[in-house]
Amino acid sequence: MKLDRNEIARFIATIAIAMLIASSIRYYIQGELLTFSKILLIGGGMLLLVAVVVGFQGLLRYFSKRSTKQGSNALVISLAVLAIIVVANVIGYRHPKRIDLTAEKLYTLSDQSKQIVQNLKQDVTIVRFDKAPSPQFDDLMSEYKHLSPHIQARTVDPNQKPEVAAEFGAKSLGDVIVASGDKKIDSGARGEVSEQDITPAIIKATTTKVKTVCFLTGHGERSTTDSGGEGFSQIDDGLKKENYTTKTVNLITDGGIPSDCAVVVDAGPEQGFLPQEVSLIAKYLDGGGGVFLLLNAETDPKLGDLLGSWNIALGDNVVLDASGMGQLIGAGPAIPVVVDFGDSPITKGFQRSLTFFPLARTVSIADKNKTTPTVVELLKTTARSFTVPKLDKTTKEISFNPATAGPLSLGVSANGPGEPRASRMVVIGNAAFAENAYASKMRNGDLFYNAVDWLAADENLISIRPKSQTNRSVNVTQSQTALLKWVDIIFIPGIVIISGIYIWWKRR
Repeated sequence: MKLDRNEIARFIATIAIAMLIASSIRYYIQGELLTFSKILLIGGGMLLLVAVVVGFQGLLRYFSKRSTKQGSNALVISLAVLAIIVVANVIGYRHPKRIDLTAEKLYTLSDQSKQIVQNLKQDVTIVRFDKAPSPQFDDLMSEYKHLSPHIQARTVDPNQKPEVAAEFGAKSLGDVIVASGDKKIDSGARGEVSEQDITPAIIKATTTKVKTVCFLTGHGERSTTDSGGEGFSQIDDGLKKENYTTKTVNLITDGGIPSDCAVVVDAGPEQGFLPQEVSLIAKYLDGGGGVFLLLNAETDPKLGDLLGSWNIALGDNVVLDASGMGQLIGAGPAIPVVVDFGDSPITKGFQRSLTFFPLARTVSIADKNKTTPTVVELLKTTARSFTVPKLDKTTKEISFNPATAGPLSLGVSANGPGEPRASRMVVIGNAAFAENAYASKMRNGDLFYNAVDWLAADENLISIRPKSQTNRSVNVTQSQTALLKWVDIIFIPGIVIISGIYIWWKRR
């Protein structure tokens, strides 16, 4: 039996392809290109070249056919499309880009996390101890690693590597430890890991000095241990997450403000300060301290002389808001809403957001012609806001008073002299905005924390903090429920039936 050149070429090509396939299968199973696989790969390639040489004339005749040309065109187009898809996937793999379509940007790191991570000067290792990997943890860590080469993250099975668990101090499955240098911080995460767990742990692991925030007592101030609606326990927890320590100070019994107080907070005093207490606060400011005063309406803190020396005017009034903006948060006119923020690091990034202040008073610049100290009005109400001397709770209707119309200032920040650093003061005409009932709403908590950061000269911490999901449930009344049922059961099906009958009638 005589074989022509084309049959010989096809036979050799078949053997060559079989060898190449066998080499590929062996490489896939073994995970590496061993000697025999290399022999199959090289031998198959050489035989395929021989087959092309032997059957070259036949190949020319085959590709000269019209049907072959059409098939070749289709093959080329298919290969081109496949190549485009492969290139697009390679580019997407090497340069990943995620788009967060949620209103609160829940799956995008907050400005604070970005700022902290991008400014890292030392390596940070984040280790999750669990038996199985977590796609949610891996996705979150990819966001952090994208911001800085100093971030390393991995999941470790503590049963297989107990020495690693002992090194990082992991005690149970699900622990997430953030380490930098000799510091190893338990993030507190259990189960699903969030940005609220990781960023505070990074701050604690990379901060060398812990600053103290001192809350004044003795005048009916809000308590940092009170977990009720009017307490400040949530603020206390938030400060500790940002690596501050907190304590209370009584100016009389403690004989002044301790030297370790980086910031002094007076949260809503209900009684006035004694003259000697005011002198102690002034002395602390002269030494370069930072004071944060939250002064509620309808109280006299007896701080007029101190504020006057800082060119700050404290209004003896109550601010009402007739703009109706309070309806955005279910509030009435006694809760003014602020959407206009001053040019300050404290309120940087607050535009297109809002804060609100239940029962507030005005705090403004006393003399705008003075240039020292530098005072900035942080919070401005709407033009439809106005003041009254006091709030008459028996009055059911409140009329807009153009004589005292806004925009009105509810808070200021001020830079003053002092050694070894410049003293700073923030005064807001309300303490309720930072109570447990309101601190997590809108940007209220951010305003408080940013003010403390600025007063403590920790500007790198000033930003918008991690977000929480907004409750978007819709509450309907019984009558609205009945209406929806009527529309769903009768109205919509009725339209479909009537439309069908009409179309049938027109076409019959």
